[in-house]
Amino acid sequence: MKLYNTLTRKKEEFKPLTPGEVKMYVCGPTVYNFFHIGNGRTFIVFDTIRRYLEYRGYKVDFVQNFTDIDDKMINKANDENTSVKEVGDRYIGEYYKDADALNIERATVNPRATDYIDEIIKFVSDLIEKGYAYEVDGDVYFSTKKFESYGKLSGQNLDELQVGTRISVDDRKRDPMDFAIWKAQKPGEPAWDSPWGMGRPGWHIECSCMAKKILGDTIDIHAGGMDLSFPHHENEIAQSEALTGKTFANYWMHSAYINVNNKKMSKSLNNFFTARDVLKEYDADVIRFFMLSAHYRIQINFSKDLLDSAKASVERLYNTISILENLSDEVSLENMNEEEAKYLKSLDKYREKYIEKMDDDFNTADAITVLFELSKDINTNVSVNSSKELVIKTLELIRELGRPLGMLQNTTKGSIEDEIEALIEQRQQARKDRNFALADKIRDDLKASGIILEDTPQGVRWKKS
Repeated sequence: MKLYNTLTRKKEEFKPLTPGEVKMYVCGPTVYNFFHIGNGRTFIVFDTIRRYLEYRGYKVDFVQNFTDIDDKMINKANDENTSVKEVGDRYIGEYYKDADALNIERATVNPRATDYIDEIIKFVSDLIEKGYAYEVDGDVYFSTKKFESYGKLSGQNLDELQVGTRISVDDRKRDPMDFAIWKAQKPGEPAWDSPWGMGRPGWHIECSCMAKKILGDTIDIHAGGMDLSFPHHENEIAQSEALTGKTFANYWMHSAYINVNNKKMSKSLNNFFTARDVLKEYDADVIRFFMLSAHYRIQINFSKDLLDSAKASVERLYNTISILENLSDEVSLENMNEEEAKYLKSLDKYREKYIEKMDDDFNTADAITVLFELSKDINTNVSVNSSKELVIKTLELIRELGRPLGMLQNTTKGSIEDEIEALIEQRQQARKDRNFALADKIRDDLKASGIILEDTPQGVRWKKS
């Protein structure tokens, strides 16, 4: 299995620290609002990678944090005249609702930053003791120049980073690139007692501390959206490795951005969509199909047309599932004969090809193509004349390959007849409207799904091929 390591900028053979086990940390949401579709892509991508690792037999310790103390949360609490804790509790609950609706599996652990304040204070204290951090008026800063390899994740040295980065002006810092790991309390802010006075942790130190406490000094995979690679992940590396003297994470993975109608997603452009907005119109299979139909490192464009296309594609796969579910009740033969057993064995090539694609840096786009190839093969070769055993085995295979993608697990039994009749009615209307292109497309799509239409004097009849 190979994966692309942002740190080395190349695909590498995946070798976990402990054979058969994976320690994986993914940066989770700051819980002050519903998460948007850009976050949703990140969560779906790394949920899929986690699922696939488990499919390949690994035991995955999957940690995804909640940032529940942050400037945005403080502002939200002030706007709503409530507490930061109440904001965090509410939106953690809302996160789970939307993540569950997207069929995102629960993490092994979802730590909250505020539950690790004691550990964070010790982390900061130890960095000061080692000479990597310094205190100024209750704030504590990490000294980037003390960490010689700062910038190795972004591939730039400190001078290049300083020129290309917007830096908060603070004359108290020894260097403009130094970043806060502990912040002194401002009026009205929540705070905890520390050796430097009342204050709260900086954002970067939270993830370093939680990853270290739960997974250990060195982890296998650290992941998140591309927007986190700098400065968040760069700073995590610096403070973690400065403290322990060990490699923080062996593999760094980042998912690419989403544009909306070919423009950067932005509230000011009124093209900002939450996952909950999209879930009102499309179900989880459609959204996951859309997100996974491009490689996770490729930027994708979000539009209603593309989601509608994804919906049609998912329906094609579910048509195959529906046919198999209904066939399992209709066929008269129970057990496979020798020829069917040979045919079933021939389908192993799709599993092997699927694994080959997913083992190559989790290429979900090509894996989905394999699903369609398998679907077409089944539609062509499994029919009412097949045995129940073959029908069930082929159904199990297509579900098996859908499972790591978080798709194709819903039952559709009994629904196919209604769907076919609705499509026939739509085709008849298209013919009345002389929209023969649409009528032909409906007929051809049904044929591709194993349904043959017959135009008779008594009306349209259909049968399974």
